[in-house]
Amino acid sequence: MSCDAVAFSAMLWFASFSPDAQSAGPAPAVVQPGQAPPSVAGEPLFIDIVRRAGGLKAQASAYREALPKDPASVAKALKGFDVFKGKIGELADLDMKGHVTLKERGAVDDLKCILRGISQDLPEKLKAVDEAKTVKEQDLALRDMVYLLNDNVEVITAPPQPAA
Repeated sequence: MSCDAVAFSAMLWFASFSPDAQSAGPAPAVVQPGQAPPSVAGEPLFIDIVRRAGGLKAQASAYREALPKDPASVAKALKGFDVFKGKIGELADLDMKGHVTLKERGAVDDLKCILRGISQDLPEKLKAVDEAKTVKEQDLALRDMVYLLNDNVEVITAPPQPAA
C-alpha cells in the first residue's frame, strides 16, 4: 500500500471518531480489499529463481555444517566459494529481472518490492560471508544467507495476497 493510501485511510478512520461524526452524515464507505493477483510461481523465470535459491540455500547450509566447531577460530576459505559467489550474483540479477517484469505488468502487490529488496540484499549477505574473520562471524553470515535464500523461495511459492 502506498504511503498516500495509508495516510488517507488513517484520516478516514480518525474522522469517523471525531465528536462531529454524529452530525456529519453517513459513515464513509468501507473500502473492499482487492482480489489477489495471479500466482507467478508457475512461470519459467520464477521457477528458475525458486530452483536456484533452493539449491544455494542447501549449499549455504552445507557450508555452515562444515565449519569448525570452535567459534573463536579463524575463518577458513569455503570450498567452491568463488562458484557460489557467481551463482548468488546470477540469482540477484534474476530477482531484479522478476521485479522489473512485475513492475512492467503493473503489479501492485508486495512481491515486486520484495524481489527488488532480495536482489539488493544478496550481495550484502555474500560480502559479510566473504569478510568474516572468525568462524562465529562466518556462521552468522551464512545463517543470514540461508534465511534470505529461504525467503526468496517462499515469497514466490506462497499464495498471492491482495495489495495491502
